[in-house]
Amino acid sequence: MGYSVEVCKKLGEKIRSAKLFRPMHIERYDDNTELEYNIVDVDTAVRAKIKVLILRFVGGGFAGQVYQVKLLKIESDNGSIETLKEGGIYAVKILIPPSGFSLFFRNLLYAIGFQGPFQLQSNPIAARSGALWQKFIRRAAKIKFGDERSVTNIYATFVDNRLGSCGEISEWIEGRTWRLEVDERLDVRRKWFKGKPVDPQKLGSPEYRSKYQFMHQFVDLLHEVGAHEFARQYEWSTWKSQPNCLKRKDTEASPETGLVAVDFRAGLALLPFLPMSPGDFKLIFQGLFRGSLVQFDRGDVGKLEAYISHHPDEFQGMEHQLEELKESEDVYRASIPDVTHNHIKLLYSRKLWSTILKSAVTGWKVKNLIDEQFEQKLHGSIFRTILFWIIGIIPFLGHFIRRFWGQENYRKHYLNILTSGNYLWRAIRVKATEYALSWYRAGRVDEKKALQISERVWPIIYHLPLSLLPIGLHKFFTDKQYAQSRLNFIFVRPFRLYFNAHLREEWLREMVAEGKKKHILTDEDSETILSQIKETFIQKYLKSLAVHVLTVPVTQIVSVLIAAIYIMTHPELPRHEAYAIGFGIIALFQVVPISPGSLARGLYVLYLVIKERNFKDYNIAVFLAFFKYIGYLAFPIQMTYRYPALARFMAGHWATEAVHIVPVFGEGGALLEHKVFNLFYNWPLTIRGRMIRRAKRRRELAPRSWHISLIALVGATIFGIADYFYLSHFAELPTLKTIWWLTLVIPLLGGVFVTLAAGGAKIGKRVTLGAISGLLTAVFYTAITAALTSGSSVGIAHIVAEFLWRIFIFAILSVISVLLTEVFWPETENQPVTAISGDSQI
Repeated sequence: MGYSVEVCKKLGEKIRSAKLFRPMHIERYDDNTELEYNIVDVDTAVRAKIKVLILRFVGGGFAGQVYQVKLLKIESDNGSIETLKEGGIYAVKILIPPSGFSLFFRNLLYAIGFQGPFQLQSNPIAARSGALWQKFIRRAAKIKFGDERSVTNIYATFVDNRLGSCGEISEWIEGRTWRLEVDERLDVRRKWFKGKPVDPQKLGSPEYRSKYQFMHQFVDLLHEVGAHEFARQYEWSTWKSQPNCLKRKDTEASPETGLVAVDFRAGLALLPFLPMSPGDFKLIFQGLFRGSLVQFDRGDVGKLEAYISHHPDEFQGMEHQLEELKESEDVYRASIPDVTHNHIKLLYSRKLWSTILKSAVTGWKVKNLIDEQFEQKLHGSIFRTILFWIIGIIPFLGHFIRRFWGQENYRKHYLNILTSGNYLWRAIRVKATEYALSWYRAGRVDEKKALQISERVWPIIYHLPLSLLPIGLHKFFTDKQYAQSRLNFIFVRPFRLYFNAHLREEWLREMVAEGKKKHILTDEDSETILSQIKETFIQKYLKSLAVHVLTVPVTQIVSVLIAAIYIMTHPELPRHEAYAIGFGIIALFQVVPISPGSLARGLYVLYLVIKERNFKDYNIAVFLAFFKYIGYLAFPIQMTYRYPALARFMAGHWATEAVHIVPVFGEGGALLEHKVFNLFYNWPLTIRGRMIRRAKRRRELAPRSWHISLIALVGATIFGIADYFYLSHFAELPTLKTIWWLTLVIPLLGGVFVTLAAGGAKIGKRVTLGAISGLLTAVFYTAITAALTSGSSVGIAHIVAEFLWRIFIFAILSVISVLLTEVFWPETENQPVTAISGDSQI
């Protein structure tokens, strides 16, 4: 939490002291806030009044906002609630997002799918239905996994009148998402995923595999009990479901145990024409076969009953909850038009429309659109209810009219704005303060500016349009000190890193410490990196990294300058057209493979090569640095040869940090994070291990090289046949571009066969053999071409030009094929010795 609760309280007090008739607008609660709720116990339906203290705001998404709370007091008139204890720590989830955009987007998708308001927020019966489903799922999990603790317990539901949403109280799980485990045998794990027999001693990633198994089994269980659409929360293939399953921290000693499903409230409706993850395509087709065109949280109560009938002892005592679930489901599903399920019933069912209108009135009260007195009026008048609903369709103005008509405090508020200048000024200040409070929590403004906005009001004129920008840009344009610190970080710090060896070492030590903390670096690798920190080449590479960091903004600056110059030098164009082209120029710079920034990086590395007369230690970076995006990894990859531990760590560290900027899928604990970590850290480890094992087996074999002539001759013969065919049918010699598919396939296949048949040759020798094979293929092919065209009109110049291209292309492709084969050729327990070099070459 990057803000002070005391400042928030101060701003809140300013709002309350203005004594407006309308209530204060609240997006979410701060720590140490006390709240009171009227709750309904999920097990017994007992009603009670509780007081809780918010310990911390955990986070929020489309489904709602989550808090850790302490139960201070509980009072009940009609029975006790045994599951809630004073002094206990619980989780409270309020089913309204803290973000205005998330709220709008969520409600929009739901309205498109079901033609009504988001029911989990506005309909207490819908929230109740979801809680009851969770109770049955929890009991079924005991049958499946032997422990009902594999599903988080839910205790009560309530309505939060200040935020205008339903909510729930659940078990607080002291848990975490996965650790990014170091795994040197991803190849073995891949076989395990495919169901192939593997040696258990060689299997790594125990936490990851356990979570994969648990979530797949849990999805099967959800389908067994009829909770089909709840299963979407745990479908592995969505790439975003993994954080919904936590590992209890009291089971750290056992990677295979302690997994618990914690989230059963979907945030976004799944529309058939709007899949939002890879797994959604499968889910859409599965839903269509079940008759669900739009998916959210619908379950099959009949299938649940059948499941219960097969396990009566396990569900003993839940009979009344099953009846309540049936009733709640009937009301919930009849509370929205939902044409995909209600179909023609919408044309004739008075009961359906009666439930829809009654639930709409209840929802308006929950969301604070109407007061209690007006709620009673709407319940007594269908005409008023329909008219109130129609008014809500009107954009912007409809919301104002509803507030004015449905709430007495808002009527007084609006009327006083029109009749009292003093009240108008107070209302403006309150609105400005509410904006300031929201921006302060989000980190858009600091404490000083938030208080300044609340006092002077006028700064809101430029803050309000800038609030549409990302947080960093908003703060950059409005906070001089912040802008200076960011510019210093971007432009000055790289220079300091370049010239200050001590600062570079501290930079690396901080990264290593963070890597150990996040468990993405082994203790052995950590010790290795820190022991090498003083070495000459480490310092050289760190200096080069500093230069690469310095080039990060180059492309953005150049693209904006060129766009601005274009706009200024073309006054004859309409402004909208000029600006459109300018933005197009900026966008183009983002997608081109080589950019001003990457050119600067490449030229710097080339300068080092020339200055030090040392190509060997920069042979990878000098090529990669010229390319955009991947160029930032040029030196981590280059370091693989001399400092493999540091190279793996830096690539893995930066890649996993970068993935977190991806919306939704980049969330910590989601599958994309793990995939990227594997790609940049674990796969290099796996490849290294594969090289070592193959190198040990290869030492007993004699190197072989005679086969390259045979491979080259076969390849050249195939090319010669192609030439003969073209000359016979088209009376002309084909170019490499004409037979591009052969130009790719033959050298690539040749490289594969060269390295597979090379016996005990080391990696350097294999690469050399691949290059010679490509050269020989070009020579033999050209000889065949010359023989076929002798006496024809094809000139010697044409043949020579083709020969040069063949040498270049065939040699390059053959070498690439050799390297790819050595890296990706599958390893088996009884595999013949065909792999690459000894330890010194790895």
